[in-house]
Amino acid sequence: MQSYILKKSIFFFEIKTQMTLQQLKTDREEPSNDFIFRSKLPDISIPNHISLTDYIFQKFSSDGDGDSTTTCLIDSATGRICTYADVQIYSRRIAAGFHRLGIRHSDTVMLLLPNSPEFALSFLAVTYLGAISTTANPFYTQAEISKQAKDSAAKMIITKRCNVHKLTNLQNDGILIVCVEDRYNDVSLVDGCVNFKELIRADETELPKPEILPEDTVSIPYSSGTTGPPKGVMLTHKGLVTSTAQKVDGENPNLNFTGDDVILCFLPMFHTYTLNALMLSAMRTGAALLIVPKFELNLVMELIQRYKVTVVPVAPPVVLAFVKSPETERYDLSSVRMMISGAATLKKELEDAVRLKFPNAIFGQCYGMTEAGVVAKSLAFAKKPFKTKPGACGTVIRNAEMKVIDTITGVSLPRNKSGEICIRGDQLMKGYLNDPEATARTIDKDGWLHTGDIGFVDDDDEVFIVDRLKELIKFKGYQVAPAELEALLISHPFIEDAAVVAMKDEVADEVPVAFVVRSEGSQLSGDDVKSYVNKQVVHYKRIRMVFFTDSVPKAPSGKILRKNLRARL
Repeated sequence: MQSYILKKSIFFFEIKTQMTLQQLKTDREEPSNDFIFRSKLPDISIPNHISLTDYIFQKFSSDGDGDSTTTCLIDSATGRICTYADVQIYSRRIAAGFHRLGIRHSDTVMLLLPNSPEFALSFLAVTYLGAISTTANPFYTQAEISKQAKDSAAKMIITKRCNVHKLTNLQNDGILIVCVEDRYNDVSLVDGCVNFKELIRADETELPKPEILPEDTVSIPYSSGTTGPPKGVMLTHKGLVTSTAQKVDGENPNLNFTGDDVILCFLPMFHTYTLNALMLSAMRTGAALLIVPKFELNLVMELIQRYKVTVVPVAPPVVLAFVKSPETERYDLSSVRMMISGAATLKKELEDAVRLKFPNAIFGQCYGMTEAGVVAKSLAFAKKPFKTKPGACGTVIRNAEMKVIDTITGVSLPRNKSGEICIRGDQLMKGYLNDPEATARTIDKDGWLHTGDIGFVDDDDEVFIVDRLKELIKFKGYQVAPAELEALLISHPFIEDAAVVAMKDEVADEVPVAFVVRSEGSQLSGDDVKSYVNKQVVHYKRIRMVFFTDSVPKAPSGKILRKNLRARL
């Protein structure tokens, strides 16, 4: 009897063990309970094992079918045209010139330039060398430029003569300054500067052939991420190739640029949206990029008419300018077949109004961030007819995954439930430069990048953004980090504490305003505060209003309760 019981016990133990092992195997093989959202479009094969320049100009290589005599860049300021052959030759010559000046693989070069062909050529030249570009707003103050240059370890800065006076301290530290010639006259060299014009005359045969790996960093734009001061975002060759391909490769590309398109480019080229979604995407497809130094409404409409522009990328403040202007009736805007809005959410009323100004244009929105490229994109431009709902920013970009998580528990949410948007794919940044802690806070151990934006995915796979967890202020699409302005405010000898929040604005979307605690006995005025900050920052970071308060509301952890301050507004 005991033998029978023993045998039976062993039998059931073996069965239970087998079931447990099988369950473990099943748990490993079956997907998690996460609700994963994908694009309506099928995934495509992306050649992200090659360098960015090889990918961008693949169509114009010896094996490609592109005509290198077609127009690549048009300088609206001068009428100068560069073909695809010109762009490749010039950028390789400039790369050889950079190499002669000591720039090597993985060195960083700052592009402190307005919209211009020189910006595009410099970016490509740096990329050919396997070096790294860090882009900066040419209107930055000396302090802002210096901070980014030192943080990114820039060895060279390419800029216009009008900015050289802001670089004296960096030049004294050994950073090489390259001056781009003036619009009308050759630049008369500042002491110690190199004339950009001389680099275009360099010998292309001197250009080395560095080994460039897919994971090598190619660009370091600066972003505040979900919170905090600006940080260097390390974008790789693999990441930018993937991000570009997601938009324009395949039979049904989201953007659907073609070699016949003339794409208007007045949005700032130093911004990753323009660099990635416009410049690189245009070059990949063989389109022409019409470069405009800055946005002036009547000039832009005249250029649309003169060059028969077909694609107009915009931001909400630009759309508002088109809608409000009575001048639109004076120009022929019928050539525009596509308008793309990015950088900030566009209200339905504004979208409906701008459609009346561009009767032949399909209109769509996109949503993205520096760290992740374009995250969601309207499919209105794809060959298959898709309809985008009002207020939606499209569907998840192809070759990527999205999930929505509860902001408190982190649990994955189903359709029509709002939570933090998370994205995963090869297009993501490698991380923040010299900041592993911020990287770990943004990209989790499973590869999900937490955007800091609140949204949901509906039954038709449309993505809606409804709020922001992040503290960033969006001024006409530009990022303004409250922490950066607060650090400046607190450095004032008569300010004890301060907090910066966003205030709604019809034109700019949001503007930064400050709540300030004065030192005891101080008679500091609001104008004094604004003057102190505004002379140290670029125009869109300037404090618009100052509210004096007895204290800044904070959580026990010390975190500023910005929601409480916004409620006061």
